[in-house]
Amino acid sequence: MLELAFTHRSFAYETGITTTNERLEFLGDSVLGLIVTEELYLKYPDLDESRLSPLRSGIVNMRALADIARTLELGKYIRLGKGEEVTNGRDKNSLLADALEALIGAIYLECGFEKSTQVVRELIKETLSSAMAKGAGLDGKTALQELLAAAGKGSPEYQVTETGPDHDKSFTAVAMVSGEALAEGTGKSKREAEQSAARSALEKLSSTAS
Repeated sequence: MLELAFTHRSFAYETGITTTNERLEFLGDSVLGLIVTEELYLKYPDLDESRLSPLRSGIVNMRALADIARTLELGKYIRLGKGEEVTNGRDKNSLLADALEALIGAIYLECGFEKSTQVVRELIKETLSSAMAKGAGLDGKTALQELLAAAGKGSPEYQVTETGPDHDKSFTAVAMVSGEALAEGTGKSKREAEQSAARSALEKLSSTAS
């Protein structure tokens, strides 16, 4: 089954065999989508569909799947035809993503849904953390909290001050972690100012990490 999961159609064409990994890829795509969707649904009970969808897209896309495949070094196991081999097919995003989906399809057929879920959850862990760090599908405060929690830095707090008359107040929020000011934001409401501060903190942490 694993050999089939890594058999690209170019190899099948050149060797005359009739089976490729495309059917397993088709199956694995659906299995992966369901597991990721369930994981997000359970992990973020307060997020609606409009926020869950972009977060899922940040995980289930060709580039993200190809990066996971590279981490697993799947490229060296793919059976390719000579044409794909000479054009660096082993490092093409499309081929790597397809191979990963085919592998997930094979695991599902051989081991069932429960085992597939365990494997996929482990595979997407880093990608999900990255998507959260970028705030995909999440409001600023939630994204910042998830990022800090993943880094073991505790939950952020917000110090908010207000200025101006009652009919035209302005709020300033400072995002704090362990007593240290991360970033500042302003807005016409306390919530807006806190969200602004959280987004600024996310940008600061992301630029520092890169």
